[in-house]
Amino acid sequence: MATITWPTSLPSNKNQDGINLLIMSAIPKYIPPRLLFSNHLETIYPALLRKVRHVNYVRERISTPDDDFLDLDWLLQDASKVVIISHGLEGNTQRAYIKGMAKAFYEQGYDVLTWNYRGCSEEMNKQLRFYHSGATDDLDVVVQHTINNKKYQSISLIGFSLGGNLTLKYLGEKGESLDEHIAECVTFSVPLDLHASCKTISKYCIYSQRFIKSLKKKVIDKARLQTELDVSGINKIKTLIEFDDEYTAPLHHFSNAIEYYEKCSSIHFLDTIKTPTLIVNAQNDPFLSSATHSHPALFNNPFVQFENPKYGGHVGFALFNQNGLYWSELRALDFINQKNV
Repeated sequence: MATITWPTSLPSNKNQDGINLLIMSAIPKYIPPRLLFSNHLETIYPALLRKVRHVNYVRERISTPDDDFLDLDWLLQDASKVVIISHGLEGNTQRAYIKGMAKAFYEQGYDVLTWNYRGCSEEMNKQLRFYHSGATDDLDVVVQHTINNKKYQSISLIGFSLGGNLTLKYLGEKGESLDEHIAECVTFSVPLDLHASCKTISKYCIYSQRFIKSLKKKVIDKARLQTELDVSGINKIKTLIEFDDEYTAPLHHFSNAIEYYEKCSSIHFLDTIKTPTLIVNAQNDPFLSSATHSHPALFNNPFVQFENPKYGGHVGFALFNQNGLYWSELRALDFINQKNV
């Protein structure tokens, strides 16, 4: 296993005109522990066995413009800078990868905001809709709340998996109109092409069926509160694309799953990102289509830096004997701290 050594100093990420530049990482490339000898072990081990202790969130509930709510979980220390962390499909702020990233930044002097998507905290949301891979309206509510209610000098965005897609789409939609407080963005294990990723993950029942089971339960729970939601045929759904066809698309005003994937895939929004952004997708990620890793959009925008390490799995990047830190946390700290040297 590679030894992680923090640099004593980091190079500046501004040129002589004060323009932000993307620079190379001071963190060594990721090499997994020998115990994690396959991409599935790299993916499953952190999800099931990682424990992150001493993360004591403060909960805040905020309202959305459509009379719903979002539950935010904060780590606060009166810092001048904050990171906003977005979780993956059927995740929440209690997942180890979220708590690990939150703890890493908090211990480096940042305030941290992690947020639960609609229906992902302990209480079902009020409206008929849920969350989805392109629901940037809710991310914008969180960002604007942070800007309007906290006096931060800089805001950094971090997203995992679905949350990475959501974050990249948000940056691309905003483009040059993005609030100046948002300094940079880091994403990991991003399904840049949602349709391609859906087909890839569906090859592995160990993952796809777990998501389908969780999503079905959520719809059934919602139907108890919203009687107009028809669940009579829900047991016939066997695949993720069938679920998106039946529920995700119509509940969020898409004609079908394919239109939802096409309109919400972040690969179509990378060209208009104007914020220093790092995308890290492992070559051996069992959730992602490797064909997407060569898409021109990943290489044509000087604000977007794409890294495609050989190993990592999906939201993995485990390290042992690094004071509990994972490689993804070291990499995110390295990239975002460049702004603060």
